Amino acid sequence: MRLRAAWWTIAVLGLGACAPKGGPANVTARLQPPPPDSVTVALWRMDETGGVRVMDSGLFRLSGTAGVDTRTDFGRFGNARVFTRSLDSFVFVPANPVFDFGGSFTIEAWVYLNEYSLFDAAPIIARWSPAVNEQSWFLGVAGYHQGSSLAGSGSAALGNIAGSSQPGQLMLAFQTLEAGPPRVYTSTRVIERARWTHVAATYDGSVVRLYLDGQLDAQSATTGHVRPSTAPLIMGNFFDERWLGTFGGDLRVEQALDSTPYFALEGLLDEVRISSTARSSFPQAEWR
Repeated sequence: MRLRAAWWTIAVLGLGACAPKGGPANVTARLQPPPPDSVTVALWRMDETGGVRVMDSGLFRLSGTAGVDTRTDFGRFGNARVFTRSLDSFVFVPANPVFDFGGSFTIEAWVYLNEYSLFDAAPIIARWSPAVNEQSWFLGVAGYHQGSSLAGSGSAALGNIAGSSQPGQLMLAFQTLEAGPPRVYTSTRVIERARWTHVAATYDGSVVRLYLDGQLDAQSATTGHVRPSTAPLIMGNFFDERWLGTFGGDLRVEQALDSTPYFALEGLLDEVRISSTARSSFPQAEWR
């Protein structure tokens, strides 16, 4: 009996020692994050231990640059990138044609929210722009809609997609090739604060689907191709990319007349992936 108890103690300790790191919520995952596959356009694992370089594990190696007001911390798998309420809290990836989705895509990420935005929304990852003809797609979290008419903040560009969404709802928006307003879709449930949540949005050319923690939350029939754009890809924030400049070798928002971080994400992002097809399952998200 004593031998059996000792063996069980060793086994439990052994499992704990080899388990992946958790994160702010101290989550221990038994499953590993998915590796890049043939339809992975980009995969930012956020596993850096510091610095501003954010590496892409996908085929095209589309690495990004983090703003100076981000840092790294324990994530859902390995490390994650921490975003704060600052205009210099972002990850910037230069424009690339591979981000033009066409008729099908999947956007997914692990998200840990500390707070919802006070304003219309906080982007998770997007190719959205104050220039209407460069608005392509947006995945983010709805906010409290305070001060939506503030001039010069880009509120009009996000206000026209946030609508009457509830704080914490997952939001997907995209502009099609056809003239007209952006297509906007929201989850029925909200993304809880202070816990890791896997979010995903898919489109197969006929149906948009939103997933929370690997489970289908909402779907809507629609058609059309996503408009191509020359806008860069930005994670964790929204601003006019023309405001960016380099100061002391760091990428910073330098030319903004209003430095208030209206749309900055407050929390962490991990395992951000873009795929060129509509995925139908997310096995790494279904175990908690």
